[in-house]
Amino acid sequence: MDRATAGSGVRERLGRGLFARVAGPSGPENRARIHDTPGPRWFGPDRPVRRVHGDASMFIGGLRALLLQSLHPLAMAAVAGHSGFRGDPWGRLQRTSTFLAVTTFGTAEHAQEAVDHVRGVHEGVRGFAPSGEPYHAADPHLLCWVHVAEVDSFLRAHQRYGQSPLDGAGCDGYIHDMATVAHALGVPDPPHDRAELAARIASYRPELRATREALDAARFILLRPPLPWPARPPYAVLAANAVSTLPPWARKPLRLPRAPGVEEVCVRPAGKALTGAIRWAMSPPSIRTRA
Repeated sequence: MDRATAGSGVRERLGRGLFARVAGPSGPENRARIHDTPGPRWFGPDRPVRRVHGDASMFIGGLRALLLQSLHPLAMAAVAGHSGFRGDPWGRLQRTSTFLAVTTFGTAEHAQEAVDHVRGVHEGVRGFAPSGEPYHAADPHLLCWVHVAEVDSFLRAHQRYGQSPLDGAGCDGYIHDMATVAHALGVPDPPHDRAELAARIASYRPELRATREALDAARFILLRPPLPWPARPPYAVLAANAVSTLPPWARKPLRLPRAPGVEEVCVRPAGKALTGAIRWAMSPPSIRTRA
């Protein structure tokens, strides 16, 4: 076996393993359905949302989004009470990744079906936070917080770790694209550019705080992931880079200190190297050609 063939075999095995974790047992079937079904899409092949959501930087962006979202006590209460993120964290990840893939790359019909399903789930997610405050996952105000935290996280991770960072117009285009999905999910007035996104996040800051549930979730995400020991070192690199992209106002209540110099010299280069390795593993020639 020559070196090129051996390298291809390693890439195939790593790629299959990562894809199975992220997409679940129905991943291959869902991928074929998403990419191969003919019909109009919400987003054309040149749209920024496709570039961002098709890049390995989403691994870091997704972790960052979970940490940032946890700072809203009502959103965190809904997650703690209904999502099963502790008992079935991989299932939650797989459902989220499938939703993103369908709405980004799938047909308009399939995207709308995915949105309708999520809206139905949200209708049944209601209860009371430990503080006694009521929550409802279909509340447009909570939906908007989850949305802006995701958009900000995915975009910032892409701009730092993505293979092809967007220019200014592309960043605004990504936020505009994501507004389409947010509006379909029930957010009446999602932000459409960087200025609106920053203003919207700032408007939520008086409501944000680190509850016990948020601190427990951060420890679970960062320190106790449900992974075999060989997978924990690379996961730790992803987690450290997710933390490094959070603003100080989000890190402080979650008790995530900053290490000046270490993040710039060690953490960020390791994150770029690892996302490059993930990109290599998950982009075999056959898939790259089809894409």
